[in-house]
Amino acid sequence: MSDPYYQDDLVTLYHGDCLTETAWLAADVLVTDPPYGVTYTSGWVEGRKRNTTAIQNDRSTDTRDKTLSLWADRPYVCFGSWRSARPLNVRHQLIWDKGDDPGTGDLTMPWGGSFEEIYISGAGPIWQGGRTASVLRAGKPLGHARPDHPTPKPVGLMESLIERCPGGMIADPFAGSGSTLLAARNLGRRAIGVELEERYCEMIAKRLSQQVFDFGGTP
Repeated sequence: MSDPYYQDDLVTLYHGDCLTETAWLAADVLVTDPPYGVTYTSGWVEGRKRNTTAIQNDRSTDTRDKTLSLWADRPYVCFGSWRSARPLNVRHQLIWDKGDDPGTGDLTMPWGGSFEEIYISGAGPIWQGGRTASVLRAGKPLGHARPDHPTPKPVGLMESLIERCPGGMIADPFAGSGSTLLAARNLGRRAIGVELEERYCEMIAKRLSQQVFDFGGTP
């Protein structure tokens, strides 16, 4: 097991492949945004240059499925896309409504992909809070609040999901921009993350070091 890339009183981050850096398996609930298996290419344009940053292991759902297989039947929250098969044993589905932003998807179509799916699993009455609608509305991080990552999730959205989760440590084996780890810490929850790309580990460590509370630009 490698030494942590970053660590504070609540959050531990490892740099590496989550299939071999498996400290996250000691957590109690999984909250993650894995590669969707859609060969994602961003349509986001910065200045006059199109951002074409690719996401590793995004040509299929193999990495997601192997990771969830390691997690077995424990509770998880996992983002995904209608363009790929759902994971096995999904108990419920939520929708993240990104608002008026046309989002990503087939740029030849007159409609954008302004939503993502969120899959919930885990047997038993373990989820917290009162009954609400399954469509969660949260704008994407914009401007200075947007991390340098192709698919960052709003910290406020991740907080709203974690608040419904069972107690204990949060795991995110695809830490990405670090939103899950920031949200968990904001809520006083212990969290452990793994990120494959070192440039994103560096960004996560910077966000965690500089910000005690980060609501990610969510309206």
